[in-house]
Amino acid sequence: MTRIAFLHTGAVVIPAFAELAATHLPGVDVQHLLDDKIVADLGADPGGRDVAGRLDALGRAAVAAGAEALVFSCSSISGYARPLQEELGIPVLRIDEAMADHAVETGRSIAVIATLPTTLAPTAALLRERAALRSADVVLDEVLVEGAFAAVAAGDRTTHDALVAAAIREQSARHDVVVLAQASMAGAAAGLDTGVPVLTSPELGVRRVAETLRHPGPA
Repeated sequence: MTRIAFLHTGAVVIPAFAELAATHLPGVDVQHLLDDKIVADLGADPGGRDVAGRLDALGRAAVAAGAEALVFSCSSISGYARPLQEELGIPVLRIDEAMADHAVETGRSIAVIATLPTTLAPTAALLRERAALRSADVVLDEVLVEGAFAAVAAGDRTTHDALVAAAIREQSARHDVVVLAQASMAGAAAGLDTGVPVLTSPELGVRRVAETLRHPGPA
């Protein structure tokens, strides 16, 4: 049986990814790996905390357990994917790449919303990277939702979702498409009637994983 490993930086998203994997990756054995200090350490002192080394160790553990692909479920670490893929010799996929592709195909004016600066910057960089591959001229508005991460970290999901939803409504009136930078933000978009696409990474990303498994390219 094919095995893939998801590498998470927060436990809160694991149930959602397990459900998506059951839907879109039938017959695939899924492993979940977690380092829930990476995001905090990236914000404090990424070089001193050896984030790259920790990701390498987790990736090697996944390979030793039989994983044929590794998926980063967090945008904050997406910049480490390519070097790790070269080290491991298996595909290392970014959960937000499919979302970024869809965004630049959908509109030229894009709002990218995050609750952490450590996620906002790499997501904006990824959008520019994917736009450049298509020679697409996009304009990005980078929006940090103050107070939302502190709320959810304290267990107040209601306040987090309300703050993110307010930012989505505001930005959807100004842009062609809204991108939510973190998988954990997806719930805040549920049920909103914005008039423009509001893109989240989990389902688009898992569908991309399924496509990659069906048609693997060179590692």
